[in-house]
Amino acid sequence: MIKDESVEKIIDESQQGSPLALENNDKNTRKLYIESYGCQMNFSDSEIVASILANEGFNTTQILEEADLVLVNTCSIREKAEQTVRKRLEKFNAVKKTNPGMKVGVLGCMAERLKSKFLEEEKIVDMVVGPDAYKDLPNLIQEIDEGRNAVNVILSKDETYGDVAPVRLNSNGITAFVSITRGCDNMCTFCVVPFTRGRERSRDPQSILEEVNDLWERGFKEVTLLGQNVDSYLWYGGGLKKDFEKASDMQKATSVNFAKLLELVAEAQPKMRIRFSTSNPQDMTLDVIESMAKYENICNYIHLPVQSGSNRILKAMNRLHTREEYFELIDNIKKIIPDCAISQDMISGFPTETEEDHQDTLSLMEYVKYDFGFMFAYSERPGTLAERKMDDDIPDETKKRRLQEIIELQQKHSLYRTQQHVGKTEEVLIEGTSKKSDTHWMGRNSQNTVVVFPKEHYKVGDFVNVKINECTSATLLGEAIAYSKNN
Repeated sequence: MIKDESVEKIIDESQQGSPLALENNDKNTRKLYIESYGCQMNFSDSEIVASILANEGFNTTQILEEADLVLVNTCSIREKAEQTVRKRLEKFNAVKKTNPGMKVGVLGCMAERLKSKFLEEEKIVDMVVGPDAYKDLPNLIQEIDEGRNAVNVILSKDETYGDVAPVRLNSNGITAFVSITRGCDNMCTFCVVPFTRGRERSRDPQSILEEVNDLWERGFKEVTLLGQNVDSYLWYGGGLKKDFEKASDMQKATSVNFAKLLELVAEAQPKMRIRFSTSNPQDMTLDVIESMAKYENICNYIHLPVQSGSNRILKAMNRLHTREEYFELIDNIKKIIPDCAISQDMISGFPTETEEDHQDTLSLMEYVKYDFGFMFAYSERPGTLAERKMDDDIPDETKKRRLQEIIELQQKHSLYRTQQHVGKTEEVLIEGTSKKSDTHWMGRNSQNTVVVFPKEHYKVGDFVNVKINECTSATLLGEAIAYSKNN
C-alpha cells in the first residue's frame, strides 16, 4: 500500500527556490543562477527571463558560487515568501564577498514594492526588475556591467511576452504551462496582484496556438493555460480588457473570449490534454463549461476559488459574486459536466469574520464537497486595500482553529470524492515515478487526481487506462489495463 502523493498546489512548496537548469549553449560565456518563488506564473516568467538572457550570452548554472548574475524571482502573496527572499539575498551577498564580480537582481512581484528598500536603503541588490520589464533586461544588464544600479518596474498596458518562446525549465517533458493573460482587473481587497502585475491584458491567440503546437512537436502531452484570471481572457487585437467597449465593431465581431480560445487549442491538438488555471467565479461563463463538455481533451477539472462562504465577508473582500451565485455556477457545472472535479482556495480569519461567517464557509464546503483545496489563515499583505483600510482583528488562535476546521472538513470531502473513482477505469497520463515507490508510476486522471500504479512495460508520457482499486484522500491506486486510445 502506497501513501498519499501530494496534491498539486497553486503554490507548489516543493518547487520553491529551486534553481533553474537548462541545456547550455557552447558559445555563451556568462553564468546565470535564477531561483523562483510563488505561483506557477512566476516559474513561467523565469522561463521567459532565461530565454531572453540566453540570447545575451548567459547559460544557467545550479552552482551559486560560479554565477556572474544571480536573480531571484519573487512573490508578494504570502509573508513567508518575503522573509525567505530576504534571507536568500543575505546569502547571495555573503557569496559576493568572495566573488565581487557577481551581480544580484530581484525580479517579479516584490520588486515594485521593495525597490527603494533593496537598492537604496539596504544596498543588497544591483538590479530590480518588475514583471513587465523583462524585455528590458539586456539594457539593465549593460547598466550594472558599467557599475550603475538598474531599475525598471514600470507596469505595461500591453506586454504579454507573446513573442518570447519560453525555455522549458525543470520540466518533466510531458506537462507544460502556457501563459495566456497577464495582470488582473479584479481588486480583491486581500490581493496584491493588480498592484504588482498591473491591468489585465490578453495574449494574441495565434501566439498561444503556435506555442501549444510547438510543445506538441517536442513531445509534450498536456498544457495548462495560465493566467491570474483565465476566464476573463479577451483578445480583440491588443489592449487592456477594460478598453474593450471602445473597440471598433470589426474588433468586437472578431474578438476571441476564453471559451473560444479553449476550443481553438483543443481543436489544434486533439490528442493533447488541456487544463487551465485560475478561474474566477464572477467571470466564469456558461460557454466555458459548454466548451469543456464539447471537447474530450479538455480536462474535467476547474480550480474555482471562493475564499469565503459568507456574503458579508465576500463583500468585504470585494469578490463580485454572492454565495448564491456561486452555488448556481456549481449547479451548472455539475449539470453540464457531471464528473467535473472542483477545487477551492479558502481564507480563514479575514478581518471582522465572525463565528457565523465561518459556519457559512463550512456549510458552503458541505454543499460543494470539493475534490481538494488550498487553505490559508489570513495574513495582511502590504499594499493591499485590506491592509490600508481594515484592522487585522481576528486573533491568531481563532484563525488557526477555524483553518483547522476547514482543513478537516476538506479532508473528509477529498476522501468522499476519491472513493467515487474506485471500481472505475480511467485514462491517466504518466508524468513520472511515484514519490513513494520506484516500482510505481504516478500520473493524473482528467479530474487532476493523482493516480499510482505498477510500472510494468509503460513509460513516461503514455496515456494508459487504469482500473482504480483503492484510494486515500489524495491518491487513487490501481493497475494499468491497456494503452488508451489517445496513446
